[in-house]
Amino acid sequence: MSATASAPYIKLAEYHQRCREQARDLPMQQDAVSYWSGVGFVLDGKKYVAPLDEVSEILTVPSYTRIPGAQSWMKGIANVRGRLMTVMDLSGFLEKSSPVQERRRRLLVLDQDDLYTGMTVDEVLGMQHFPIDEFVESLPVSDPSVTGYVRGAYRREGEYWSVFSLSRLAEDPRFMQVARTG
Repeated sequence: MSATASAPYIKLAEYHQRCREQARDLPMQQDAVSYWSGVGFVLDGKKYVAPLDEVSEILTVPSYTRIPGAQSWMKGIANVRGRLMTVMDLSGFLEKSSPVQERRRRLLVLDQDDLYTGMTVDEVLGMQHFPIDEFVESLPVSDPSVTGYVRGAYRREGEYWSVFSLSRLAEDPRFMQVARTG
């Protein structure tokens, strides 16, 4: 091999050697942390996180048509891009009141099987990522109205973010019974 033909090979060998030297200080693969992701939101002054696979989208509260004879927390029906979506007030369903004006609130949309519904929350905090090993399964829930919908929590900077399952909420027969009784 001539000197001019081996020059690129020598240059590549030098690059390889420098990369190996620089890589010594990088963390090893086993040091990588796995994360769980969800959509953070505020309800009644508390921080929650909904599993990412349960939130199909986040919307501002659309114009909706009220339904006579429905529960007060069933706000109405909205046309969202040609689909009819029920608009529910999550605070109202949990027998709480929100201090946030409706036009400032947001909808977490659940699109699961035949159910297409938006649930108003006080504020959406965007995507949240938590190290999987920081999940606390048996955390005492301070608010009994959410007990059936919360499955553990993640701790960040001294506060807990409860994992709020929209799917569990949708499975609750009370949530599906929107007609006012009596």
